[in-house]
Amino acid sequence: MSNMNQAMVEKYRNDFLKEVKANVEEGDWVQMCMQCGVCSGSCPFGPYWDHPPQELFMMIRAGKREEVLSSNSMWMCTSCYNCIARCPRELPITHIMHGLAHYADRLGLAPKEQPTRKFANRFWDNLVKKGRVNELKLGVSLYFMNGFIEGIKTAMAAAPLGMGMMKAKRLSPMEYFGGHGVKDSKGLDAILKKARQIEDEKIAKYNS
Repeated sequence: MSNMNQAMVEKYRNDFLKEVKANVEEGDWVQMCMQCGVCSGSCPFGPYWDHPPQELFMMIRAGKREEVLSSNSMWMCTSCYNCIARCPRELPITHIMHGLAHYADRLGLAPKEQPTRKFANRFWDNLVKKGRVNELKLGVSLYFMNGFIEGIKTAMAAAPLGMGMMKAKRLSPMEYFGGHGVKDSKGLDAILKKARQIEDEKIAKYNS
C-alpha cells in the first residue's frame, strides 16, 4: 500500500463518500444519484462495464473503497457525454468517472495493465513537456508500452503507414530529437502550477 493511500485510509476510515467528495472531480454529486440506470442504458459500452456508473455510486455510498478504486469500470468511459445529456438529475457523470480514474491512479490502486490508463499517462507526460503533443514520440511510446518484443512487432506492422505519412509530409523523423512546442513555455508552466494550486486548495477546503 502506497504512503498516500495509507494516509487516505486513515483519514477517511469508514467514510468513503466523504473521501470521494474531497478528492474526486465533481465527487460531491455522487450522493445525488437516484439509481435510475439511465446512464448505463445510454452508454455505448454499457454492457461491458464491470460496474456501471450508478452501481459505482452505490458502492461508494456503501463504503466499498477497494472494489471501486481498483475497478476497471471508470477507465471504460469514452467521454461521449450521453449519460450527462440524459441524466434526469444532470449529474456530471463523465467528469466523475474520469475523476475516479485519476484518483485511483494517484493512489496506486488502478489496474496496472489497464490500456486506457497507460495511454492517458503517456499522453499527459508527452504533452506537458512542451505544451504540444509530439506524435512521433507518443506513438513510439505506445508501441513499446507492452514490452520490447511487442513494440517491434507493432512498429513493423505500422511501417507502411509511417512511410505514407512521411511521404505526405505529415510525419518527420526529426520530431523525435526535439519537436515543436508552445512559444511561451514559462506561461505553460504557470498555467499548470496554477491548476495544481486550485486542485490542492479544493482538497484542503474539503479536508478542513
